[in-house]
Amino acid sequence: MKLQNRIEILLHLKEYLETDTDEWQSVKHEATMHNGWFTPEFINLSVKNIVEQFLQEDKLKSWVGHYHLDDNVVPRNVGIVMAGNIPLVGFHDFLSVFISGHKQTIKLSSKDDILLKHLVQKLYSREEALQEYVSFAPMLKGCDAYIATGSNNSGRYFDYYFSKYPSIIRKNRTSVAILKGDETFNELEKLSDDIHSFFGLGCRNVTKIFVPATYDFVPLLQSFHRYTWFADHHKYKNNYDYNLSIQLMNNRYYMTNNSTLLVENESVFSPISQLNYSFYNEMKEVTDSLRQNQEIQCIAGLDLPLGDAQKPGLMDYADGVDTMQFLLTL
Repeated sequence: MKLQNRIEILLHLKEYLETDTDEWQSVKHEATMHNGWFTPEFINLSVKNIVEQFLQEDKLKSWVGHYHLDDNVVPRNVGIVMAGNIPLVGFHDFLSVFISGHKQTIKLSSKDDILLKHLVQKLYSREEALQEYVSFAPMLKGCDAYIATGSNNSGRYFDYYFSKYPSIIRKNRTSVAILKGDETFNELEKLSDDIHSFFGLGCRNVTKIFVPATYDFVPLLQSFHRYTWFADHHKYKNNYDYNLSIQLMNNRYYMTNNSTLLVENESVFSPISQLNYSFYNEMKEVTDSLRQNQEIQCIAGLDLPLGDAQKPGLMDYADGVDTMQFLLTL
């Protein structure tokens, strides 16, 4: 399958996603019924980001041009273990392996085993030869290389099982934001998107903020207004009630708009429904510390503008590991 052919297939997929047929709407509804965290709003957001950031012809051609991709790749079979924390979270891995010219065998998460499988089957119907390049399996065996995404715990198993093969093993990561205190309300609303999109379950979701010592939290809490509907989502509400009870039982200070908790906590990871914060005196001390933290995926307000955390581009590789460069060395 030629590189130009692969690009054309991806542009056909873009057209299918943009058309939003009754069939695709039905599949998205099935995914929502299967996983309560996959609301229609967040499935559509994930699809929108994929279309705008990954499947634009100029961006694809610029991407492959950066690596000087051609038709001389000797296809290897890459096993991909995908996560299921947010809808289509493994799409970039699928895309990278596909555009590189390698074959792939995908093990989907049980939490997200409907959307990507349907999209690949739609591509099968357009390009029958694709079946030789993309397949799904409940277990991965006999692959030439592996890309696996999971928790710190599962990462230890991946390290053991795939130690004899070229591999990329991804573990727990999260994102943070640094605020100066002079952000406009519009910027705070964009930060709210970074915090709340996908219920905060993604590694690019902001789970902690660093603020000046005299920071006024009222405008920040007011900027969360677009997500007060979370209080009506039973899975989220269960988490909110539990984390609120922890604060109450331990007599800890907290702030809330009745759907999101603000808690002073040193950890960069926070549970669902909670946003941690810490005060700082010197921003440079914070940035230097965060630069050394291997658990940080991205820093909103420093590495990228507020509101862009959930809009990674083709070159924004998870854990900072260049997936395409890895594939080109196989």
